[in-house]
Amino acid sequence: MDEKASATAAHADAAPTDVSPVGQNGLHEENMADWDINKVLPQDAPPWYKQRHLLLLNLLIVIPYFSSTTNGYDGSMLNGLQSMDQWQNFFGTPTGSRLGSLSNGVVFGQILAFPVAPWLCDHTGRRFPIFSGSLLLVIGAALQCAAQNYGMFLAARMIIGFGGLIAVEASPMFIAELAYPTHRAVLTAYYNNLWYLGALLAAWVTYGTYFMGQGNSWAWRIPSLLQGFFPLLQVLFVYLMPESPRYLVQKDRHEEARKVLVKYHAGGDESSPLVDFEMKEIIAHIETAKVSSSSEYREFLRTKGNRHRLFIIILVPCMMQLSGNGLTSYYLHLILNSIGLTSSPQQLRINGGLNVFNFGISIILASFIEWVGRRRLFLFSTAGMLLTYIIWTILSAINQEQNFVNGSLGTGVVAMIFLYNACYNAGLNGVPWVYVTEVLPTHLRAKGTNIMQIAGTCCLIFNGYANPVAMEAITWKYYIVYIVIIAIEFGLVWFFFPETKGRTLEEIAVIFDGEAAFGGHTPDTKRIVGEDQV
Repeated sequence: MDEKASATAAHADAAPTDVSPVGQNGLHEENMADWDINKVLPQDAPPWYKQRHLLLLNLLIVIPYFSSTTNGYDGSMLNGLQSMDQWQNFFGTPTGSRLGSLSNGVVFGQILAFPVAPWLCDHTGRRFPIFSGSLLLVIGAALQCAAQNYGMFLAARMIIGFGGLIAVEASPMFIAELAYPTHRAVLTAYYNNLWYLGALLAAWVTYGTYFMGQGNSWAWRIPSLLQGFFPLLQVLFVYLMPESPRYLVQKDRHEEARKVLVKYHAGGDESSPLVDFEMKEIIAHIETAKVSSSSEYREFLRTKGNRHRLFIIILVPCMMQLSGNGLTSYYLHLILNSIGLTSSPQQLRINGGLNVFNFGISIILASFIEWVGRRRLFLFSTAGMLLTYIIWTILSAINQEQNFVNGSLGTGVVAMIFLYNACYNAGLNGVPWVYVTEVLPTHLRAKGTNIMQIAGTCCLIFNGYANPVAMEAITWKYYIVYIVIIAIEFGLVWFFFPETKGRTLEEIAVIFDGEAAFGGHTPDTKRIVGEDQV
């Protein structure tokens, strides 16, 4: 994070202090070409962790992170349960579409939440959706633990999916809209990386409870109940957070928005030029959007810039779910079975180790997002996944042809799984939520995030049903499908993904909308767009 994050800023003359919109387009009529956030950022300030207001803000931002942690816990828990004899025996060893339905139980719940989640975000703010969604997750986890049959377990997972989508949809946009400007990218990138914290916890919890005894159903009930732990923390603590200042401005609650920025971005300094700058830019962008566009879904088709945004927010979740990661996230036991590693404790250890590795490497890689940039990370990620998947496929094919007698080939596949995950984490774990929240303007952010979730859910349905059936039917040959998909993804990123690093949320709109982003009174367009756009 940038250490120049202080409340007592210098250069008070760098930004206008009036924050009330005027004029036909709701904009100030002065020269906006002088707008540059670098001119109002504090100079020679102590590190953020030595400033009470920034330390408090960044600690509070941990609360929405738990939405991602709970999501990761779910996928890894189901992986672990499938490797448990206790769970398999209790539910009659589900396979094929029956197993796919359990994986997709969460997805079914998400589908039901699609009309609800963006409405809640647009009309109640960012905190209430996290509270209400997390409360449903707690209820779902309790029912999942108490399940007496397949149908009850499936119903509980649908409740988990319904509440989870509502909480997940609000959380990353809340982080992006509330974070300190120079911390925003890294903090938002960390959001999806916390998926692995939940995943590794679930992996090792299931590993531990496996040894409770063959006939003990608590071996799978305890991990199921613990899925409600992080949502319970959100229920208890989310209202300690302030509301999103951008949401408040969108609802014409300017004074409340300013108070949030003064307290958490400026440490109580009412005369902070940084707060004046942020309020000015947020109001100008939102007021322009109110005059020139609507917040309906059809707005995504109205302009070239919005169509470009729509393409990106649909493609990104498809890349996140259809790059072969669905196999390792939900069906790792089928992969390990296909290479001759069939021992339950062995599979649980590999699952746990993989999630520890993913958590550590994803946090490290996310820290470089502002330095390397979003576009380069996407390109590196897809290229690396393509290479490792090809090697993974070759090793799996040879291993099967030799009837799994060569243990080194199985070890090589496991090594490729780890390398593949490192490449995936470089560009398709933390970066997507940063990128999507950046390319979407405030008035379309909730609905755009909902479109992203819908696209991702469609891919999850495919993963839930196609992956287990295809893996059982054609084993390693199924990997060829993902090799082709990843190659196509690389080409699409190369041609259609612009770079967004180093810009505020409002400035990024200029990349897509040009001067129309600020009603024709844009800041320095050349500085904002730069020379690194495709």
